[in-house]
Amino acid sequence: MTDTWDPAGAGVLRLPTGRLIRGRGLRHPLPPGPEPTLAVHLLGSPPPSVTWESVWLRWPDFRLPADRATARAVLTEAWNRAPVERVEVACAGGRGRTGTALACLAVLDGVPAAEAVAYVRRNYHPRAVETPWQRRYVVRFAAA
Repeated sequence: MTDTWDPAGAGVLRLPTGRLIRGRGLRHPLPPGPEPTLAVHLLGSPPPSVTWESVWLRWPDFRLPADRATARAVLTEAWNRAPVERVEVACAGGRGRTGTALACLAVLDGVPAAEAVAYVRRNYHPRAVETPWQRRYVVRFAAA
């Protein structure tokens, strides 16, 4: 049984394989509709409590994940669950860290690393992935 996002929903990114992942900013209200089944919170400090399953990936604003091996494992799990679950990736604003994580998910989905940031900017938010080191992280994510 598939229980994924509405492709037309706010912040929903369709990856090339058809996986749907929602990106959002936690400082904005929860969009209408169903709740996530898994949320990956990309924050420098512990996230707010939610009623659905969530994973906190320590990732300070404008920086990179504190533990890159854990980041890869968490993002891989999110990618693996996305075909049949409502997976959400969220940071405070929904652009820098969220865009970087979505670009890494695009790499896992087969988008060439050198094109992943452009893919996310075109299909999620034009200002996703905010810093040069976040862009480099996406490129290096493919080689890790």
